[in-house]
Amino acid sequence: MLSTRSLFDEIYRNDQAYQLFCSIAAGGEDQGGWENERITALTRDPVLAPKVARHGADERKHGRIFTQLLNKRGLPKVPVPDEADYCMLLERQGVGLSHERLNSDVPLSEREIITYLAHSRVTEQRAAEQMRQLVKAYADNPDLDRAMRMISSDEDDHLAYCHEELLRLVAAGHGPYVRHALETCARGEIRTHRDVGLAVTSRMAEILRWPRWQLALVTLGVHALYLYDRAFGWRRMVSLRMPERRNALGTPAPPHAEHGVL
Repeated sequence: MLSTRSLFDEIYRNDQAYQLFCSIAAGGEDQGGWENERITALTRDPVLAPKVARHGADERKHGRIFTQLLNKRGLPKVPVPDEADYCMLLERQGVGLSHERLNSDVPLSEREIITYLAHSRVTEQRAAEQMRQLVKAYADNPDLDRAMRMISSDEDDHLAYCHEELLRLVAAGHGPYVRHALETCARGEIRTHRDVGLAVTSRMAEILRWPRWQLALVTLGVHALYLYDRAFGWRRMVSLRMPERRNALGTPAPPHAEHGVL
């Protein structure tokens, strides 16, 4: 029976598919780490800056974890296809702050901080959901279970931090712009997630030699999720609630964070 778990198991068992999967994941995490490092350098908020730095350090750690998973199989990273480059495609959709802006030396304005946090809140929602899927899919896999749980826990912390920081800005009188930024980011992310999903599905179908019915079914699933997100799911990406765990990124990183040890 075709299921999410069986699909991820099929990817794991094929070196080329696994290599592409881990390379895409590592590339996205490294890009997120760089973006947070630049935002740390450009923010003038002494309370926010250490949290952004912690976020960036976690993303870099995740990149190392996916690279280590490849190394354990004796596989090098491969280039991420342009059509599967989530971060690059988000920027083209106008989501978040551009690379040109992040490469400048001009401190970020309050509205740019809101744009960054809205971008993070929306993309971390997706990341947290995907990591929960991977935790379930690889729960019985000794090579991946610990790594997926570690990353999933971090993504939950990142999402909590975004909620808390955006609510702080809403309380400071920025509610209308926060809402606008969240809705703009959500619309762009939903389109980008669909496009990347279709691109990755096409590549995996070639590598794994899926029959036409399987490719059609997985493709249908990508489109169905897109339609759901367009109609209803976007609300979960723009809502804000105070998290149970407060100050999730304000505490020191656990010892494994510096090394990404599996």
